[in-house]
Amino acid sequence: MARIIRFSIQMLRSINPATGELIAEFAPHSLTEINEAVETAHRAFERWRRVDIQTRAEKLRALAKTLRSQSEHCARIAAEEMGKPVTEARGEIEKCAWVCDYYAEHGLAMLADEPVKTEARESFVTFQPLGVILAVMPWNFPFWQFFRAAAPALLAGNAVVLKHASNVPRCALAIENIFREAHWPENLVRVILAGPDGASAALKHEFVCGVTLTGSAAAGAKIAALAGSVLKKCVMELGGSDPYLIFADADLDHAAKLCAQSRCNNAGQTCIAAKRFIVIECVRAAFEEKLMAEMRTWAPGNPLEPATKLGPLARADVRDALQKQVESSLAAGAKLRLGGAPIPGPGNFYPPTLLTGVRPGMAVFDEETFGPVAAIISARDEEEAVVLANRHVYGLGAAVFTRDLAKGRRLAAEELAAGACCVNDFVKSDPRLPFGGVKQSGYGRELGLFGAREFVNIKSVVVREA
Repeated sequence: MARIIRFSIQMLRSINPATGELIAEFAPHSLTEINEAVETAHRAFERWRRVDIQTRAEKLRALAKTLRSQSEHCARIAAEEMGKPVTEARGEIEKCAWVCDYYAEHGLAMLADEPVKTEARESFVTFQPLGVILAVMPWNFPFWQFFRAAAPALLAGNAVVLKHASNVPRCALAIENIFREAHWPENLVRVILAGPDGASAALKHEFVCGVTLTGSAAAGAKIAALAGSVLKKCVMELGGSDPYLIFADADLDHAAKLCAQSRCNNAGQTCIAAKRFIVIECVRAAFEEKLMAEMRTWAPGNPLEPATKLGPLARADVRDALQKQVESSLAAGAKLRLGGAPIPGPGNFYPPTLLTGVRPGMAVFDEETFGPVAAIISARDEEEAVVLANRHVYGLGAAVFTRDLAKGRRLAAEELAAGACCVNDFVKSDPRLPFGGVKQSGYGRELGLFGAREFVNIKSVVVREA
């Protein structure tokens, strides 16, 4: 009998972050079980890649239908397991269905053969699947992060093995069940329950051809290094400290509302949340008051209650790390205008928090803050605002608020170092547009045309007369 090797993590624990109560425990998969998941996925891939793409698209439509039918069930699991307000969680499930429908409708054209004129009788580029793709996913959007990566990969003919975050095992199993309920081919999508060592073990398997990871820069660096050592394609969507530039001619009421929404959505636990608010000094005080008023409307509450806008942070260590960043920044000279300390009582609740007088060298400027903490930075003029915006290791998203649309468009397109830039709106992912970052925010793209072609063999074919 083969020896079953279990990794160092003992149990995967599903804990309700609103109450601190243990919901369930799961034994991590052994190395033997991880290898079995990869191998069965590979066998499923060998059959799936020969299925015509129109049939694959119909399967995506069926998947979207199943997601919508299970929306309430999945939303409740997300609310219980990582604290997302149930209303936000319903929106997340609908977005998963949207991405499936989008690629079912548009993906065939994205992956169609492209003729190229040469001296040969026929030359064309074809987009062929790679094989088994490992998806290493985070807890903050436990359904969306997976489906936005998996939908185009599966349409292209790949199989997917999901290694989810250790604190959302019930979400991971719910995803596997959705494919089962939608009557997808058996084993084409497999879930492994494991810690980081499980992801490393899966990536080393000969049948895994690529990896997509959404997570911290530290986690991405480790997986990217391992992928490089075994020469496997990877897409990295990592951290962010998105700057939002508020110019003197901005509509401050509009800006404050959207900035508060971006900062507090998902309790601020999103890579593309607004985090650094760089405001021209002549309107800083007015904007600060308006932003503070808007953030006060995000009252923490039970994530299972439909009226709740702000749930708890997903884990106690996330809350504690956020508090250290706030305390460090205050000690360095920032001023506290709102919030600033964990809410007493059960759960990992943290209030909307506003710091002003922030400058480079402070934790809330230099680091990613994963929680509802807004940092106000003063800039003398628009030129200095752009310099401050780009003065960071991350480059995921950015936004400009101005009534001068030509100026805003130019800065967004040419000056801000980020993978996605908005004018008079907050940054969000959209199936129609490529998504990803630069610098330590990662590389590669999800969604849109570019996301559809990440995990394919872009193959040139030349046909000549005999």
